[in-house]
Amino acid sequence: MSKISRDEVAHLAGLARLAVTEAELDTFAGQLDQILDAVAKVGQVAADDIPPTSHAVPVTNVFREDEVRPGLTREQALAAAPAAEEDRFRVPRILTEEA
Repeated sequence: MSKISRDEVAHLAGLARLAVTEAELDTFAGQLDQILDAVAKVGQVAADDIPPTSHAVPVTNVFREDEVRPGLTREQALAAAPAAEEDRFRVPRILTEEA
C-alpha cells in the first residue's frame, strides 16, 4: 500500500512551488514511497546499544601544535602596502551609501 498519496504529493509540490503534471504525481508518489521505505529500514537497524558514530574508522588530529612565532611589526606590514592611512591599509571604496 502506498504510504504517500497523490494529494500529498500535489500538496508538497505546491509548497515547493513546483508545477507537476498528473503523470508526474504518480511517478513522484512512487519515488517518495521508496525513499520512505529506505528511511524506515535505517530506523529498524538503529539500536540503542549501538553508539552513534561520525566516522567509520578512528580519526586523529593531524594539526600541528600552536606555537608563538614572531610576526611583522605594524611598520613592516604597512611598508608593503600600496596605500596606508592612520596606521591602517587604505583600500578603494567598493560600496556606496545609495540603496
